Amino acid sequence: MANCITRHIPNTVTCCNLFCGCIAAYMAFQSDYEKAILFIILGAVFDFFDGMLARLFNVSGPLGKELDSLADDITFGFAPSAIVFSLFKEVHYPDFLLAVSEYMPYTAFIIAAFSALRLGKFNIDTRQSTTFIGLPTPANALFWGSLVVGAHDFLISDSFNAIYLFLLVLLMSYLLVAEIPMFSLKFKNLAWSDNKISYIFLFVCIPLLVSLKLSSFAAIILWYIFLSVITKKKA
Repeated sequence: MANCITRHIPNTVTCCNLFCGCIAAYMAFQSDYEKAILFIILGAVFDFFDGMLARLFNVSGPLGKELDSLADDITFGFAPSAIVFSLFKEVHYPDFLLAVSEYMPYTAFIIAAFSALRLGKFNIDTRQSTTFIGLPTPANALFWGSLVVGAHDFLISDSFNAIYLFLLVLLMSYLLVAEIPMFSLKFKNLAWSDNKISYIFLFVCIPLLVSLKLSSFAAIILWYIFLSVITKKKA
C-alpha cells in the first residue's frame, strides 16, 4: 500500500507545479503581476521537490520526465508570456507602431514557444547533466515576473516603448536556446574549490534579495547570466 502511494507523490507534486502555472497565467492576464510571480515562485518550489522526491522514493520514469516538461512549459513558459502579453497592452507605442499595436501583444508568446524548444532540447541533451546549455526556463520566468513587478512604472512610461519590449522578448528567447554554458547550483560537496562560482553567485544574491525583495529576481538572473558568460570566457 505504501509503495502504491509513494510512487504517485512525485507526479502529484509536478501537477501542483502545473496548477500554480495556470493560476499565475490567469493572474497575469488580469495584470495582477505580484500574484503572478508569487505563483511562479511557488511552482518553482514544487519543480525543485518533484525530482528530489522521485529520487528519494526511487520511482523516476518516463512519465515523470514528460509530465515535468509539460508543467514547466506552463509555469515557466506560458505564464511569463501572459505577463508580457498584459504588459504589451500597457506600454507606450510610438506613432509608427500604432497601426499594429493591437497585434504586438501576441509576440509575447514567442517566449512560450522557445521555452518548449528549450525543454525539449534539455530532455535529449546529455551535456546538461551537471550544467545547463542556455538559460533555464525557471530563471527566464522569474526574470520577467520580477522585472514587471519591480520596474512597472518605468516600463509603462514614455522612456520605454513596445519596440524595446519586443527586442527584450527576442533576446531572452534566444538565451533559452543559445549554446552558452550556464552553471548549475547543484552542490556535490561544500568545498570552496569545487563550488567557487556557485558561492560567489550566492554571496551577491543575498544583499539583492534583502534590498529588492520580489523585484530582486530580475537583477539576480542578469547576474547569473553575466557570471556564466565571464566564467565561460575564462575557462
